[in-house]
Amino acid sequence: MDKETEIKLRVSPAAITSLREHPLLNRRRTGEWQTGTLYNQYYDTAERDLALARVALRVRRDGEQFIQTLKSKGQSVAGLSERNEWDWPIDGPGLDLTLLDDSCWPASLATLDKLLLQPVFTTDFQRTKALLNWEHEGQPVQVEVALDQGQVLADGRAEPICELELELRSGPVVALLELAANLSADIALIPCDISKAERGYRLYDPASYELQLPAHPWSEQTTVDEVVAAAGWQLLGHTQRLAEQYRFSGQWRLFRELVARLVDLRAFFSVFDLGVPRSSTQRFTPRLDSLLAEYRPLVLAGWADDEDGRRAREQAPVLFERTLQDPAWGQLFLGLALWLHTGGWKQERPPRGDRVGALALPRWLLAAVAREIQELRVPHQNDDDRDVPLWLAQQPRLQRLGFLLGGFRQFLALPMVDHLYGELNKLQALLEQYPLVDEEVRPALLLALRKQGQKVRRLDAWRELNR
Repeated sequence: MDKETEIKLRVSPAAITSLREHPLLNRRRTGEWQTGTLYNQYYDTAERDLALARVALRVRRDGEQFIQTLKSKGQSVAGLSERNEWDWPIDGPGLDLTLLDDSCWPASLATLDKLLLQPVFTTDFQRTKALLNWEHEGQPVQVEVALDQGQVLADGRAEPICELELELRSGPVVALLELAANLSADIALIPCDISKAERGYRLYDPASYELQLPAHPWSEQTTVDEVVAAAGWQLLGHTQRLAEQYRFSGQWRLFRELVARLVDLRAFFSVFDLGVPRSSTQRFTPRLDSLLAEYRPLVLAGWADDEDGRRAREQAPVLFERTLQDPAWGQLFLGLALWLHTGGWKQERPPRGDRVGALALPRWLLAAVAREIQELRVPHQNDDDRDVPLWLAQQPRLQRLGFLLGGFRQFLALPMVDHLYGELNKLQALLEQYPLVDEEVRPALLLALRKQGQKVRRLDAWRELNR
C-alpha cells in the first residue's frame, strides 16, 4: 500500500499548453515530457456498494500494461488530497478478485459477493507527464506533474477532463502547495476537490458528491489556534466543493450557499483579535471583499420573483465562469491552503496574540461575542430615519456574529442563545432588503427594523452580554 498525496487543479485547454512551456516546471524538470493515453474502467455493484464504502476500484490500460487499483476515499481540500492506494500489475483487462483480500478490502464490505462487481463507467484521457526535482529548505523533493485531457463517460453521459495533477513522490507537503501557489501567479488554476471516480458517480447521481467535510469535534478544551486551523480548513473545503458543484450543475441554491460561505470566510478573518493579526490576512481579505462585492448583490436581487430576480439568477453563472478564468481565484484559495498548512497566522504575531491563540474556546468565544454585541448599533424606536446608514453599516458585525454563533454557540453559557442567533439573523435579513426595495415600501421596512431591534434588546442573552 502507498499513500497518494496530490493536488488536483482544473485548467483550460489553453493552459495545458502554457503549463508545458512554463519556466518553473521546465527549470525543475528531469527528462522529457512523456505523452500516452490511459484507459480506465471502474467497477462497482449495481447498488454502488463500493461508492458507499468510500472506495474506488479500477483497471487501467497504459500501453500494453494493465494495472488494477483500489483507492480509499481520503480527504481533499483546495485540491490537496491524501488517500491510501493499492496497485497490482495484472495480465489482462478483467478484474483479479483474488487480489482484493483483507489486507486492502474494507471491513464494511466483508460480506459483499465480489462476483457482483461490474463495469460502471470509464475515464479515458491523454496524459502528458514529467518528473520534477528540487530542494525545499534542504530536503529533496520529487513531484510528478501530469496534464490530463479526456472525458468521463457514464451511462451515455459525459464530462470533460482537463486538469493538472501534481503528485508528491518525496519531500514535504508544503513544497507541493508552494509549487501550486507559484504556478497560480500567472495561470488560472481552479482547486478541484473531486476525483475522476467521483465525477463518474456524479454523472449517475448529481447529489452523490459530498459538499461538506466531516464535522470537527469541538470541545471545551479546544484552543483558539485549533479553532483557526480546523474552522479554516472546513470553510476552505466547503467553499471549493460548492464552487465545483455549482460549476457542474448551475443550481441557484448552490450559488447562494457559496456566497454565504464566502461571507463566513470573510468574517473568519476578523473575529480572532490578535490571535490572527490583520497583517497575516491582508493578501486574502481584499480579494474576498472584491468577490463579495460582485456576488452578494446578485444573491440579494435573485430572491425576487420578478424580472430583476430572473436577470440576477441568469447573470450569476456568467459572472462565476469569468471569475474562474481569472488567476486570482486560484491565488486566493491555494494561498489560503498554504497559510493554513504552515500556520501562517502564528508567524510574527505579538506575544499577546500567542496568549489569545492558547485560550480555551469557551473563554475566547464569550469575550468575542460580547465585544461584537456591545458595539452593535441595533435599530431603536427613537432613532431618526437619517440613522439608517448607521444601521446598514452594522452588517459586517452581524456577519461576524453569525459566524461565531452559527458555529460555536453551544459553548456559550447564556440564556436562550439560539433565540439570540435567530433574531440577529432576522435583523440581518431586513437590513439586506433595505437598499433593494422601492421608495414607497421603505417606511414599512423601517418600522419592521425598529420592531426587530426591540425584540433583540429584550432578549435575556442580549442583556447578559451588555452587562
